[in-house]
Amino acid sequence: MRVLVTGGAGYIGSHTVRRLLARGDEVTVVDDLSRGRAAAVGDATLITGDVRDTALLATTMARQRTEAVVHFAALKSVEASLRDPGAYFSTNVGGTLAVLEAAVANRVATVVHSSSCAVYGVPTSSPVDETVPPSPTNPYGESKLQAERTVAWFGRCHGLRHLDLRYFNAAGASAAGDLGEPLEYATNLIPVVLRAALLDDGPVFVFGSDYPTPDGTALRDYVHVEDLADAHVLALDHLRNGGESGTLNLGTGRPTSVREVIDIARVVTGRAIPAIDAPRRPGDAPAVWADTAKARRLLGWAARRRVAEMIESAWAWHRGPLRVST
Repeated sequence: MRVLVTGGAGYIGSHTVRRLLARGDEVTVVDDLSRGRAAAVGDATLITGDVRDTALLATTMARQRTEAVVHFAALKSVEASLRDPGAYFSTNVGGTLAVLEAAVANRVATVVHSSSCAVYGVPTSSPVDETVPPSPTNPYGESKLQAERTVAWFGRCHGLRHLDLRYFNAAGASAAGDLGEPLEYATNLIPVVLRAALLDDGPVFVFGSDYPTPDGTALRDYVHVEDLADAHVLALDHLRNGGESGTLNLGTGRPTSVREVIDIARVVTGRAIPAIDAPRRPGDAPAVWADTAKARRLLGWAARRRVAEMIESAWAWHRGPLRVST
């Protein structure tokens, strides 16, 4: 296929671009390089620009004769969204609207949209399936939910066929050791823990040690970035082959506690990694992990890599000579 990938120089986007190129797809990337790196797109064509630029997107789709879009480009920090909600709605909702308008103008009928489990907010029980009513607790989650709804309306009004992929917590790096997530942009637990191991720059704060969980710390679902890349390729094929539109959770379906992540990282890195218990953060759920039955049914997809593999691959990338920051 001829595929346009927005945000394809970023963390998950670059792994997906690599998968698409490896199977012979013709890939064009649009990325502003604010968080991505040009080297990460490999042999794909790179157009440097803002995802909110509808004219640029439309021109690029026309020139490429785009058949499908994978839309990653977005801002993704919960904390930053609380400081600057306008930037998140402008980029995450406005950027999605620009992609959809350009797609409709160019008769592109297939869109795979990168979404987030943040749309669920604080669910009352886990595992969480796609029927749980969304209830975001921060502007980031709300912006992703509004983007999903925009995609759905374009589906109803223009016949756009789409899948919204709700990731849980992405982690890990490429098996080749040359693609990974830079520490300076990462806010999720695993890269925070590895930063402490790599730079020896202070303790890891464990926000909440009195949750009703086996060890008192919060439970989360971590999913390897290469498993996520596989899911995007399968989503494109599903839609191309006439599969139904909708929303899918992407996770391992297995919860891991904060303390377990730190303990695994200590073993993998051989570093002490000091940790300090701290008060719970407002809006943090005690336990959130995915029900992935729908992704298995529609895509035949299941995450294959466990948390130890995520930490091992990320640690190898951070310490290795082949790094391409993404």
